[in-house]
Amino acid sequence: MADNSTVESTAAPERKPGKADGRRLRSERTRRLIVEAYMALVRENRQMPTAVQIAERAGYSVRSIFERFPDLDALRLAATDYAIAEGRAQGGLRDLDADRATRVKSQVETRGQGCERWLPLWRVLSANLSESSEELRERIRLVRQLVTMRLEFMFKPELSTLSEGERRKTLLALEAITDYESWGRMRELHGLSFEQACAVWISAIDGLLPPTPASS
Repeated sequence: MADNSTVESTAAPERKPGKADGRRLRSERTRRLIVEAYMALVRENRQMPTAVQIAERAGYSVRSIFERFPDLDALRLAATDYAIAEGRAQGGLRDLDADRATRVKSQVETRGQGCERWLPLWRVLSANLSESSEELRERIRLVRQLVTMRLEFMFKPELSTLSEGERRKTLLALEAITDYESWGRMRELHGLSFEQACAVWISAIDGLLPPTPASS
């Protein structure tokens, strides 16, 4: 067995970041800032920004954008992935073992906060969806699936009392009444405050769910 001095003398030297690593990190940072600029413009203007607008907001040239994204559809896809990741991180499941009223309130407030943040991006993503890439359409389906899965977890006690067919219909109804456009209509068309819009959803969800089992 080698002694400590031998081990130390034969150990591989610590690797230091080289120029290639530095370039990669800078490129990743530039990519992230471009995506963030895109999303900020979407929230402000509620429409697809131009490459010039994105470059000005990010502080880079238009060339820098197209060095990292082949076109604006690719940038839109990257922004979608960014939003999905952030939404999943911020929308963690809470209050799963709480009483019915607490679970409904928790679900509505989390969903409402998500809609507040992501409604403008959702509208840009879902506009002219039939002309969008299959990759983007798949991301839209994923978002809807994630929303439905969250509803299943939050209201498992109530949904477990239904047949498979009734359970599916109830989930479809819950997803439909709590979608982005439902939130947008309440907030924009009807002028409801965040709290008032939440109250509408709370009442609707409570009315759709079957009675909570006595053991829950």
